[in-house]
Amino acid sequence: MRKLKNSELNRKSIQEYKQSEKTPIIVVMDNIRSLNNIGSIFRTGDAFLIEKVILCGISATPPHRDIHKTALGATESVDWDYYKDTKDALTRLKAEGYTIIAVEQAVGSVLLNDFEHAHGSSYAIIFGHEVRGISQDIVDMCDYCLEIPQFGTKHSFNVSVSAGIVLWEIFSKCKL
Repeated sequence: MRKLKNSELNRKSIQEYKQSEKTPIIVVMDNIRSLNNIGSIFRTGDAFLIEKVILCGISATPPHRDIHKTALGATESVDWDYYKDTKDALTRLKAEGYTIIAVEQAVGSVLLNDFEHAHGSSYAIIFGHEVRGISQDIVDMCDYCLEIPQFGTKHSFNVSVSAGIVLWEIFSKCKL
């Protein structure tokens, strides 16, 4: 084996990314307080060709030095919007036909490994506050909750790690 050089990675330009067919996913960040987490989620979204990021509530917006530090330019490739109220964003997404999914531990949640992609579906996937998660009034607006199976003592991941796990799983079921 030989480690690939950056020039061998076949990276898309921003223009090529914008013109690429997207994975039918919009990420909704509901009151994410860490700018580093926001940047990391942008970067993960770029990797999986998501349609857009929607930042809500206290979530900071680009341009910001601390977001850029972890996004590494993904705020330029991935489209984004901001809504003061997450409910307004979800109302619009529902009207546009998106299936609304909270990533949250909840009664009746679907384990991520049991998620089945319905061909032709588009998803709005909500990731919540690092401590409080997604508020119940937002969960109430969702079509269902996805839960990442966990087997240790903590039963929590950093929100950017959760985004990486969930986006990979859904991307692989949509595209591979």
